[in-house]
Amino acid sequence: MNNDNTAPVDLLLTQPVPDAIDAQLVQDYRVHRLYQHDNPQQLLNEVGPRIRGVVTGGAKGLSNALMDQLPALQIIAISGIGTDAVDLRHAAARGVHVTTTPGVLTDDVADMAIGLIISTLRRLGEGERLVRDGLWGTVNLPLARKVTGIELGIVGLGQVGQAIARRAAAFDMRIAYNDRREKPEYGYRFVADLTELARSVDVLVLAASADDGKAIVTAQVLEALGPDGYLINVARGKLVDEDALVEALREGRIAGAGLDVFVDEPNVPPALRDLHQVSLQPHRASATLQTRLEMGRMVLQNLEACLRGETPPNCA
Repeated sequence: MNNDNTAPVDLLLTQPVPDAIDAQLVQDYRVHRLYQHDNPQQLLNEVGPRIRGVVTGGAKGLSNALMDQLPALQIIAISGIGTDAVDLRHAAARGVHVTTTPGVLTDDVADMAIGLIISTLRRLGEGERLVRDGLWGTVNLPLARKVTGIELGIVGLGQVGQAIARRAAAFDMRIAYNDRREKPEYGYRFVADLTELARSVDVLVLAASADDGKAIVTAQVLEALGPDGYLINVARGKLVDEDALVEALREGRIAGAGLDVFVDEPNVPPALRDLHQVSLQPHRASATLQTRLEMGRMVLQNLEACLRGETPPNCA
């Protein structure tokens, strides 16, 4: 990106990126790692006025308070598809581009959703712990729930929701969905009211965006899902009233949950960690080598275009 006659552009990284992408960033830019610094505010005081680009993740984003310490900022390059952790209006008012990495995460996130459905309904985590603890033959696990043929409700029939539905069809699942509008072209049953959708399915999987920041899975929705129903979340933790979820699980008002995302990551409520009918993952739906490298390449493309004075190819 830079030639010998041009000073390197200063970039701020809020979290690690794959080694190959990191090496390219170091080659092309002067990289400052906020996540490694013992005193992040000191780093911002020193280099903030020079920072022209930020590389971050969808969950971490960039707060307005941090953004406002970067007067030369031109681009927030998100490695991910979620923009809910960045104030897009504030960025636009500052003239800052916000870019994402669309398309490449779809398969991995859909795979994780199906994996969590199988893990949760078949109680795979409990079985693994029993074998590892040497208790096979001395402890009887409760019977699991069959996966094939269940009624699946998908919240958000975007790219990820559609990919989940295609995979679910291979398990003979009967598919219904909730979205802002009906999408008859896909042939699935549309339910306009989320509570009604929850009442009519065995498993409710969240694949919706969280741009408005509101919890949509409330105590009422969980009550409708019922004691034989399961919640799967591969979207955003803030979509779920986490306290209501814990209470519903503790009291047996839903059967179980499979969660890759949480309200206050990486802080997972102890109650969720202690409940055996819950499958947990540390927000790793897109964490495959192939996908993270492709996301990183898109971040590089977005940065390069913006810093050349062009409109980046993947603006939010």
